[in-house]
Amino acid sequence: MLQSVFFAHANGFPSATYAKLFAALAPEYRVQHLELHGHDPRFPVDDNWASLVAELIHHLEARAEPVWGVGHSLGGVLHYHAALQRPDLYRGVVMLDSPVLTLADRMVIRAAKRFGFIDRITPAGRTLGRREEFGDLDEARRYFAGKSLFRRFDPECLDAYLQHGLHSTGRSLRLRFDPATEISIYRNVPHTSPGRPQQLRVPLAMVRGRHSRVVMRHHARLVRRMPRGEYLSLPGGHMFPLERPQDTAELLKSLFARWDEPFPSKESA
Repeated sequence: MLQSVFFAHANGFPSATYAKLFAALAPEYRVQHLELHGHDPRFPVDDNWASLVAELIHHLEARAEPVWGVGHSLGGVLHYHAALQRPDLYRGVVMLDSPVLTLADRMVIRAAKRFGFIDRITPAGRTLGRREEFGDLDEARRYFAGKSLFRRFDPECLDAYLQHGLHSTGRSLRLRFDPATEISIYRNVPHTSPGRPQQLRVPLAMVRGRHSRVVMRHHARLVRRMPRGEYLSLPGGHMFPLERPQDTAELLKSLFARWDEPFPSKESA
């Protein structure tokens, strides 16, 4: 039976950028997603991403059955918060280089917002003033291929970003993901949570890119204390789902297959 995956993208990366990952999950899994999170005026970006979580729940409620929730960075946090509020919508959650924040993490974020240094501890500062417009596709390709964030992208994923991350204005190409929205998402990173990690009622895996500085050792310890939490890693950095889409798909398939197996009974344990 075909199973449903609902994917949520990283900040600034439209879902179609991950087309190679989605294709690698076929034919066993049908991947659904929003094209752009944070762009629906019904769900504007607000503090702690409450509206973004509400937007995700709104679309999950329209599904015929619970889904496997998979999210990269921003998307992983959205799925985690949604699953805490509505576990009935999920079969399980996979956070791709997306941390479950500790109380200490959240206290630092709260202070950063209050005292005005949030741009220094999130990518918002690097996003300010970033180039938004390009003369043609070749110019855009040279620009992004030279950036460290994109340098290890699978070639097909870079092509997908250039195709779906830009749109024509008639005279030039501009970023499709609104830069002001991207910055607002970073500035409103959650310092609250709708529940404690131990309250999560569905299985969760946090998958770290081995060279990433986003998911840290203390995040792994927190996840391992969940009733059905686990910590895994894959080669690559923060953008590993777009650097190694095939490996990411294989890990997801193995997780879903294992989670689909019934729990061993006490008699057989």
